[in-house]
Amino acid sequence: MQPLMQNAPANQSYNHGGHELFDVSEVLSGTIHVLDQYLIFRQYVRDSELISILSRQYQHILNAYNAMVETFSTGRAPNRPYIPYQAQPQQIVYGLEPTQPKRPSTSIQDINDQSISGYMLGLIKSAGSLLTMSAMEVTNPSMRRLMAQMVPCYIEMAYEIFLYQNKRRDYQVPQLSQPDMAQSLTSFQATNNVSSPVNPSFQ
Repeated sequence: MQPLMQNAPANQSYNHGGHELFDVSEVLSGTIHVLDQYLIFRQYVRDSELISILSRQYQHILNAYNAMVETFSTGRAPNRPYIPYQAQPQQIVYGLEPTQPKRPSTSIQDINDQSISGYMLGLIKSAGSLLTMSAMEVTNPSMRRLMAQMVPCYIEMAYEIFLYQNKRRDYQVPQLSQPDMAQSLTSFQATNNVSSPVNPSFQ
């Protein structure tokens, strides 16, 4: 009688599920698109701080891409350790100030640093969301852990772009009134209930 499940192939590079192959391929293709877009953006950026952010993030995403390609093809953790990305903390400005209404650009001359930082934020958010969803479908432990390590880095990169925009008042953060905030902040309570939710009759 044949076993229902065959053993995994001896070659570790084939230690991937079918669904995983599609998801990781999509993540890698999406990462290439982010890198290509960053190259395009670079020619339009004027602000030195945004150039620094773009260059730093590009290099990190490129390193992450290479690590994913290596792990995807070998089924093992990359030879070089994946170094996390961390944004530098800054003071957030809260509140709204009057600004010019936003509208679509009508010519390439309308593209400015505010536009580019917005495009960057949208790309990083989308790529981070795809990475998060795809990592949950990965069966290879090395690939899964590598992708899981990258998720906080995309969060940090998005936060770094937000901090840049917030400092320039391009990304404003409204707040609720203090009474409303106080009501929300005190609307949950921790619990010390440690009893098992399992019905004892089923044990």
